[in-house]
Amino acid sequence: QVQLVESGGGWVQPGGSLRLACEAFGSTLDDYNIGWFRQASEKEREGIACISKSGETTLYADSVKGRFTASKDFAESTVYLQMDSLRPEDTAIYYCAANREFDFCPDPGIATTVADAVYGDWGQGTQVTVSR
Repeated sequence: QVQLVESGGGWVQPGGSLRLACEAFGSTLDDYNIGWFRQASEKEREGIACISKSGETTLYADSVKGRFTASKDFAESTVYLQMDSLRPEDTAIYYCAANREFDFCPDPGIATTVADAVYGDWGQGTQVTVSR
């Protein structure tokens, strides 16, 4: 089991950037694929990215591909999500989650019920607001 704590959310104008952090406690980061999810108000949760245990493989949803970049800093036990060219539709609560069982990253587009099954540990979330 690993504890995840997100930080870095806030308010930014459209076109701006934010970097979210997901710090892991209680276990080594290379044991886990880390997924990023978001949930906007009155919308279903959306999987947007995953970074593999080694950090060598990243997968992205079409909605963020080319704008968001996930990375791992093993020395800091932290996964980062660099978000550039932010849009108002990126406004949401952002979560990171850990998957240990798979040798590969789950597809970010998996159904919510499947994500709940394969990701065993979740952070508390951090709010990102993109507006003028």
